[in-house]
Amino acid sequence: MSEPEIAILRQKIHGLSADDYATALRSRLPDTEIAVARTPDEERALIESVPIVTGFSMDPTDVDAPNLDLFGCVYAGVGHLDLDAFEANGTAVTNASGVHGPNIGEYVLGAILSYVRGFKRAWRQAERNEWRSYPARELQGSTVTVVGLGAIGQAVVDRLDPFGVDTIGVRYTPEKGGPTDEVLGFDDLHDALARTDYLVLACPLTDETEGLIDSEALLTLPTDAFMVNIARGGVVETDDLVSAMRANRIAGAALDVTDPEPLPNDHPLWDLDTVSITPHNAGHTPDYYERLADILAENVDRYRRGETDFENRVV
Repeated sequence: MSEPEIAILRQKIHGLSADDYATALRSRLPDTEIAVARTPDEERALIESVPIVTGFSMDPTDVDAPNLDLFGCVYAGVGHLDLDAFEANGTAVTNASGVHGPNIGEYVLGAILSYVRGFKRAWRQAERNEWRSYPARELQGSTVTVVGLGAIGQAVVDRLDPFGVDTIGVRYTPEKGGPTDEVLGFDDLHDALARTDYLVLACPLTDETEGLIDSEALLTLPTDAFMVNIARGGVVETDDLVSAMRANRIAGAALDVTDPEPLPNDHPLWDLDTVSITPHNAGHTPDYYERLADILAENVDRYRRGETDFENRVV
């Protein structure tokens, strides 16, 4: 047996094991020796010997491995990694950007349509065997603002296209444009919010976006606006959101992420009928490793050709 070229670190994501990831990679790289670490000692030994490692994290003390040329992070976010250490070692780092586009895009559409057609109210009435008509809305003709136009934000916009809506994108660099009808910078956030029927948060949590949706932003939103947060809980000021919902300043919210997280079972958000909460589950998909394997397999091919412009390279 030849020496491994790729090491998969110990990990369990969305109920999927590292062995599932290995299976997906082997189907794309049948002539490649791929090793799955079972113990911390096996991990350290593999990191010291292989040129390509993939997983969600690496201890900074392991990053200086002499043969490590590429680390394929299995998360889209890399804020938990010591990127300076990788750069100092000459190790390229890639992420999983794009892996969550289809499933989170479906979550957002499902959340909006559930609100538009009043499904939550229908479910409550059905539990009481109550046949009673209620008003509903239409998505068509409304304005949807998407904050963050990365892979997930773009996937959301693509899925909104058949519904006949106007779209506004808000991003750090509006000069890059985007798939929305209009693209604004963060300085113009309130201009976008004032015209928003449905607000989708799909941005990373940074110094600029932390607490972005605060009492002022919630006051600017129309009273019949609905918000979906699939970004990070810290993008929204939770106490401000609770106050706004209690005062009927906005119509409702679907939250897949919260601050704090996990959300304590006695938190007031649970008691608001106009709020739907899921346990950071929008990212779940049985195809996670399949999509991730596509990215890494392509980068392995580029690595073998001596190329360094890896897909999703962040360092």
